[in-house]
Amino acid sequence: MNYRPVIDDLYRKLKMADNPGRLATYIPELANVDPEKFGIHITDVNGNSYGTGDCLEKFSIQSIAKVLSLCLTYKLKGEDIWSRLGYEPSGTAFNSLVQLESDRGIPKNPLINAGALVICDILISILNNPGEEFLEFVREVSGIPSINYSERIAGSEKSAGYLNTALCNFIKSFGNIENDTEEVLDFYFNTCSIEISCKELSQTFLFLANGGRKAGDGKQMLTLSQVKRINAIMQTCGFYDESGDFAFRVGLPGKSGIGGGIIAIHPGKYSIAVWSPRLNKKGNSYLAVEFLEQFTTRTQLSIF
Repeated sequence: MNYRPVIDDLYRKLKMADNPGRLATYIPELANVDPEKFGIHITDVNGNSYGTGDCLEKFSIQSIAKVLSLCLTYKLKGEDIWSRLGYEPSGTAFNSLVQLESDRGIPKNPLINAGALVICDILISILNNPGEEFLEFVREVSGIPSINYSERIAGSEKSAGYLNTALCNFIKSFGNIENDTEEVLDFYFNTCSIEISCKELSQTFLFLANGGRKAGDGKQMLTLSQVKRINAIMQTCGFYDESGDFAFRVGLPGKSGIGGGIIAIHPGKYSIAVWSPRLNKKGNSYLAVEFLEQFTTRTQLSIF
């Protein structure tokens, strides 16, 4: 299918529309981003791609990186990871402490902050150099060797990371963080600090639309069963307490980040990245959600 006319039409329409979202000002560096940025890029499983707007400008992917750290952990540890975290929707905000007490330090899923911290702890335990080896994994699945952490953004997150620090220490009090909390937090902040463009993001996540095979050489990065489960977790948990609404409106597995990015996957067809920094009340990009809802409606392509 030629997606270009639909993308161009929706981009022009939404670029002029009202956008009531607000920047994520609680991380100082994210408060400095131009709120009017808007980019879209799609890559399909046949190697075709198209983008418009600010699709080549790098931005902080933030929590979108949680999917990639989950993929690496699942690849290395298999089903053992589910003894330390669940795969159910949380029904609460991404940084909530509430559920952890009743569940004795077991996060509901790996895509909330608590779950991502446990994933980082697992990687620290099994990798010799977790920061570098995680980056190598991201570079391999994307085919983009220049992807890197941003010291500037990681430092900014750390300076305001009081709630994540509380989460990490609270989980450790139940014995579900095995390593030093400062090491876990530093690794977590680095993973969230990665800056890439919409074009690079759609390319990076294409393997989840392509049965676990990376673009180019077709190398199998995850098993079909693992890809099915990763996509299912994105469908049910990728947008925190707005996941049900996103599934209802858009109908694709995906993941958001407070940098304003959203990645969405249509298994067997494409990976699409949208970036607009203004967030709705749930912490998801207002304009990106609007675009994706209208895109799947116009193309009549969703998983449902």
